[in-house]
Amino acid sequence: MRILLLLLLGLGTMLGPASAATSAGTGQLLTVSDAWARATVLGQTGSGVFLHLTSQQDAQLIGASSLAAERVEIHEMRVANGMMTMRRIETLPLPAGKTIALDHEFHIMLIGLKQQLKVGQSVTLSLQWLDAQGTRHVTDVVAPVRALKSAAASSTNRGD
Repeated sequence: MRILLLLLLGLGTMLGPASAATSAGTGQLLTVSDAWARATVLGQTGSGVFLHLTSQQDAQLIGASSLAAERVEIHEMRVANGMMTMRRIETLPLPAGKTIALDHEFHIMLIGLKQQLKVGQSVTLSLQWLDAQGTRHVTDVVAPVRALKSAAASSTNRGD
């Protein structure tokens, strides 16, 4: 376990705090962009990770994990009868060629944070997803921690 932790920490160092994903680049099936994690206050046990996903083929996001939290879940927010609700979803469709924004309606929740997330740090997480043939893939993402109200943390839904 200690070796795995050291390898993951080394990966985060190699990528640097501003890198979005190890899979972003030419010839990759899934591109991750605009990744960031929301900073927390002392004692806060949950936070969100926000990013954009673009798949070259129909795919689906089926999970995520991170050493920074006890649990990582894909969440959906909705307004029903004037009340905003948030719930865990098992899968998120990633239609071919469409950028799916996980920045409001959908996002990644870090639950049971092991330490406070401070501006300037980064969070490494692994996204699990299935391609059109049902093959399972893992894409590692390094998300810089930003203040909720910073201009760099703001993003818009790009359903292009």
